Amino acid sequence: MSTNRREGMAYAPTGPYRPVVGEGEFPFAVAHLEHGHVYGQVNGLLEAGAHLRWVYDPDPAKVEVFLRRYPGTPVARDLEEILADDSVRLIAAAAVPSERCDLGIRVMAAGKDYFTDKAPLTTLAQLADARAATARTGRKYLAYYSERVHTESGVRAGELIADGAIGRVVQVLGLGPHRLSLASRPGWFFDKARTGGILVDLGCHQIEQFLYYTGAADAEVIAARAENLAHPDAPGIEDFGEALLKADNGASNYFRVDWFTADGLPTWGDGRTVVLGTDGTIEMRKYIDLARHDDGDHLYLVDHQGVHHMPLAGTVGYPFFGELILDCLHRTEHAMTQAHVFKTAELSLLAQQAADASRPARG
Repeated sequence: MSTNRREGMAYAPTGPYRPVVGEGEFPFAVAHLEHGHVYGQVNGLLEAGAHLRWVYDPDPAKVEVFLRRYPGTPVARDLEEILADDSVRLIAAAAVPSERCDLGIRVMAAGKDYFTDKAPLTTLAQLADARAATARTGRKYLAYYSERVHTESGVRAGELIADGAIGRVVQVLGLGPHRLSLASRPGWFFDKARTGGILVDLGCHQIEQFLYYTGAADAEVIAARAENLAHPDAPGIEDFGEALLKADNGASNYFRVDWFTADGLPTWGDGRTVVLGTDGTIEMRKYIDLARHDDGDHLYLVDHQGVHHMPLAGTVGYPFFGELILDCLHRTEHAMTQAHVFKTAELSLLAQQAADASRPARG
């Protein structure tokens, strides 16, 4: 469940305690608390048995809020104190998006793995730097794509697809509406150079799921659009985006992301993913089953045997975080490959680039 269902920025699910390591075996630190997703990252790691060793943010007020949720966490004087602690294996962070890459490179240079909120970076130049840094250091640059790894319907869909429940996946449809809540947004949210644009910020979730559910290693952007349609007083944002992609294995993807969730919806967005296969269809209603159930994580499966409804909240858990910890310890790639992290980022950047290029110049 999330601590605040109305605000996507405060989305921080909690799940069962399923440790994969012994007490104190996997110390991690948290640095830069610019986005509330960091609380989801921390919850997932703690529930998998990780030990919270440090927290740091240059803003004491943000640290104070963090300590109310995780009391007793030691507060680092600065980032260098964390980087110098040889016991810390991983740093989880939610910096301003445009600053995430530089932070990750510093973390990896210090011999630690890096787990950042999405989007993991905001430019193709940063992507090249991050790829070079992972090759140079041998460390991991991981991303928190919560719309799949931190939803039980998203997890179960992956299991069903892997088991062949709907045959070969031929198309993924993603819908990612969000509530804008302008008054609660930080200043950097209104600066596209710092967020990367809507197809980077929100579209990366959709592209990640497309690659994962189709098993694709690469894709091309066929078309993309990003606009500010209804917020002239906030010209630095885009409130609507869409894109069409085709994977190297022939599967296709259409997704739409927006900031138009109406106030009447009890959650921050009616996020859905529909996966079409040669032998069936899966639909995930991740955060609400509109006008039927106020809770989320409902999965609908249509196959040759019939129609199946699976209410999944509280039944599946979030194995990604335990797999991430074990990957860091054993240098494996079961939770998410490095190639997948970077390909998702690359395609979201290329989609945003295509959308920017197609927008008519304003006189």
